[in-house]
Amino acid sequence: MILIADSGSTKTQWNVIRRGQLVCEVFTKGLNPYFQTSEEMGRELRSALLPHIPAGPYAAVRFFGAGCTPEKISGMEEMLRANLPVDGGVVEVGSDMLGAARSTCGCEAGIACILGTGSNSCFYDGTAITANVSPLGFILGDEGSGAVLGRLLVGLLLKNQLGEELKERFLSEYGLTTADIIERVYRQPFPNRFLASFSPFITRHLDDPRMRQLVRGAFKDFFARNVMQYDGYTDHPVHFVGSVAYHYQPLLRDAAEGLGLRVGTIAQSPMEGLRAFYSSNYL
Repeated sequence: MILIADSGSTKTQWNVIRRGQLVCEVFTKGLNPYFQTSEEMGRELRSALLPHIPAGPYAAVRFFGAGCTPEKISGMEEMLRANLPVDGGVVEVGSDMLGAARSTCGCEAGIACILGTGSNSCFYDGTAITANVSPLGFILGDEGSGAVLGRLLVGLLLKNQLGEELKERFLSEYGLTTADIIERVYRQPFPNRFLASFSPFITRHLDDPRMRQLVRGAFKDFFARNVMQYDGYTDHPVHFVGSVAYHYQPLLRDAAEGLGLRVGTIAQSPMEGLRAFYSSNYL
């Protein structure tokens, strides 16, 4: 059996695979070595994961997550080995970007992108990430992400660019005032998550051409400032994982094709692709 994990900041999706078949799926809290100690993460594994999966031993653990940068990988591997029934098996830790690339590109070269609360991209040569344009976060970058879509929406609404009716509908629906928004964005933690929470409002109003223009423009910015920085970007498929990519597929494809890009896979989560990758190549 092998154990595959895809971890974000809020939750981790775990799949147990035996001979290419899904045995069980478990969700735990997010595990991020930048924000949690090994002891904290170990407690989460022992309390929320181990009671719900087969006892093992596991031939391999493949963990991909936010915060798994090169300097954090060895500590994360040690934590997983200390808390999971791996014995002499393989423990692999990689970034969420590597997980997205393995999921969508498989063993082929291509460009992999994450469009969720934040955004990221890379060029993947079929084995490893060989180029990455830094996403820079939702203030300086993260083009096309849920956080940036929310930031653009709120800015337009509060600057009275989308009409009084839509502004009042938004404020009423979310129970907010302008002062509340300023407080949450500038003085409270996780403003990116707060802003990304408004993406469903955009989705519900895509019949409004101004909303479609907002989304299409954000995706064009993402392509211009990220994807089109990679050598040979027109020669390889561009793949996507993440809720924003998944829920805005028609506008994403339209923006990409307008720039001469070839869209490949669009998946809400990388897990299905990771299961296929490791079932085909490592079992």
